[in-house]
This record gives sequence, C-alpha cells and structure tokens, in this order.
Amino acid sequence: MKIALLEPLNVPSSLIEELAQPIKDAGHELTYYEEKTTDLEELKKRSQDVDIVMIANNPYPGEVIESAQQLEFINVAFTGFDHVDVQTAEAHNIKIANAAGYSDDAVAELVIGLSLDVYRKISEGNQEIRLAEDFSKPFQGRQIKGKTVGIIGTGKIGSQTARLFHAFGADILAYNRSEKEELKDLGVTYVDLDELMAESDIISLHLPNNEETKGLISKEKIALMKEDAIFINCARGPIVDNDALAQALNEEKIAGAGIDVFDMEPPIPADYPLLKAKNAVLTPHVAFLTDEAMVARAHIAFENTTAYLEGRPKNIVVD
Repeated sequence: MKIALLEPLNVPSSLIEELAQPIKDAGHELTYYEEKTTDLEELKKRSQDVDIVMIANNPYPGEVIESAQQLEFINVAFTGFDHVDVQTAEAHNIKIANAAGYSDDAVAELVIGLSLDVYRKISEGNQEIRLAEDFSKPFQGRQIKGKTVGIIGTGKIGSQTARLFHAFGADILAYNRSEKEELKDLGVTYVDLDELMAESDIISLHLPNNEETKGLISKEKIALMKEDAIFINCARGPIVDNDALAQALNEEKIAGAGIDVFDMEPPIPADYPLLKAKNAVLTPHVAFLTDEAMVARAHIAFENTTAYLEGRPKNIVVD
C-alpha cells in the first residue's frame, strides 16, 4: 500500500525513519512531507494514488478526500478529528483513527499552568518587573488549595486534570454523561452542568467539539459563574460562546480566564474579542505540544498505520 505522512509530527526525522522502517520492510511505500500545507491543490497532489494518509491537526477538507480515489484510511495523529470532513469520509467508506491519549498529561499540566498564571498573575508580574525603576507594586494572588474546581468532561484528559487539581488540595466537581468510579473514589462529586457552573471557583473544559457540544458553554451558562471564578479552556474553542466570555471578563462578571483554543486556529484576527479581554491569559493552541507528547503521538500514529496494514484496525473513531 501507499502511505503519505502529509505534515511533520514535531519529532526528529530519525524517529520517523525508525518508526517507518517496519512498514517499508513489509513492502509498503511511505512518503513523508516535512512541511505543512493548507493549499488545497497541494493537499490533493500529496493524497493522489495514496491508500493511507497520516495527518496531525492540519485541516483535511472534503474536496481533498473526494479527489483521493484510492484513499481508504485517514490516520489522525491528534486527539480531536473535527478538522477532517467526516461526512465526506463516511460517504466514501473511509475509516478514520485518532491518537487519543498521547497528550493527556501535557494538556492537564497546561490547565494547571493557566490556572496558576491567572491566580498568581505570573505573566503580568513578568512584564511589571521588567519596567525597572518604573515598577509599581507586586501582585497579590490566590491559591488553588481549598478551591472548588469544576471539570466539564471526565474523559482521559479531564480525569487527569481532576487528579492534578486534587493533588493541589482542591475539591472537585464534575459533569459528564457517565460517572467514573475511580474519580468518585478520589472524592470527585458529579453534579449537573448548571450546578457546576454556579459553584466552582475554577472551571476547566474537557469535551470534544461535535454537534452536541458546540455552543454548550453559552452566555446563559457563563452568567451562572461566580464573580471571582475563572474559566480555563484547553479543549475546543467552538464549545464556548467566546464573545460572551470576553464580555463577561470585560464587565468583570467573572474574574479571569486561561484560553488555549479559539473559534479558529491561530493566527487570530485582530478584532477577536478575547484578544482584548480583561484578565485573560491566552496561548496559541499548545496544550498538546510538548516534546514528550510528540514522541508518544508519533508512536501511536505509526502503530495505527501498522495495525491497519495488518488487518487489525485500532483507535477507529469513524468506521
């Protein structure tokens, strides 16, 4: 079979070569592109006469899928796969796999980092101390210990985030369609979404972006939050009404936010409201992006390809 890795996986080429060698030894052909592209014609060219494509978080539109006549498997080296035109893939009986699990720790750690930054004003302090003689005063912050943290979605990443907050001494509320006994054993209390929004000091979102969740954190949900509460989003931007979130921050109806994901991928338009919102720490969709997570992702992605080639598909999200 012909396989194309359409974009870099942020690991050394030597690791790609090592992981690809068993596939080549089995008689398959693998092409590796070292530069990402969003150009439709280039994506079509790279996908032409290919049986398997491997991508990360680069959009893979329906137009490209339509043009790839031999394509039968889209291997997404990413947890979310909403950047792939799933409807078109399904219409052509193309399977999709993902790499869930590679960045659980990385994302959970950034949630903690953003929470600490908002609470302790680390970014602001970094800028203030650089003013030298114009330094005004230190910032008085808050502690996580003793706070109530609301985890929206207790999949693998949400569960790991809950464990980290618990280690800081926080009380944990959770909202999810099903309850996890191991989290309940840790002391996590499952509640409905409205109660979580109203009772939490820190709210962290951990849901996939789909038709059911899009816009779930609406203006009305945000209005339930306490004035001293903060909101952290390292999941998906479209799940939140980000205009309403920016408005709540600017009107000081909530105390702060740490946001890694938006309604689009960076670069973000200059007029996007969150860019100018008060007490918001923003990062450019990097929660998953650590050295360790990238290595784990590459291993999972190539394992998915090998498993498919051997007739035992794994991590299938669209069949």
